[in-house]
Amino acid sequence: MAIVSVATILPLVIFLVVVVGGILLEIFLARRESPWPGLVLPGITFLWSLVLVFQVAVVGTLWETIGALLAAFLTGNLSTLVLLLIYYLCRRRNRRKRQLERMNIQDLE
Repeated sequence: MAIVSVATILPLVIFLVVVVGGILLEIFLARRESPWPGLVLPGITFLWSLVLVFQVAVVGTLWETIGALLAAFLTGNLSTLVLLLIYYLCRRRNRRKRQLERMNIQDLE
C-alpha cells in the first residue's frame, strides 16, 4: 500500500516543482530590462500547443474533428495564457517604476 502511494505522489510532486519553477522563471525573465526574454516561455508553450493540435486524429464527422482540434488548441494554450498574464503584470510593474523614476528626475530639475 505504501508503494502505491509513493508511486502516485512522486509524479505529482515533480509536476508541481516544474510548474512552480516555470512560473518563477517567467517572473524572473519578465522583470528583465528587455521585453524579449519574458516572451520565450509563452512562445515555447504556444508551439507545444500547436504540436498537440497536429496530433489530433480524425474522430468522426467534420464538426467532431473541428471540435477536437479546438479543444486541443484551447487546453494546450492554458499555460500560454497564464504565462502571458504573468508577463503582462510584471511588465506593467516595471513600466510604473520607470514612470516614477522619470517623475522624480523631473521634480529634481
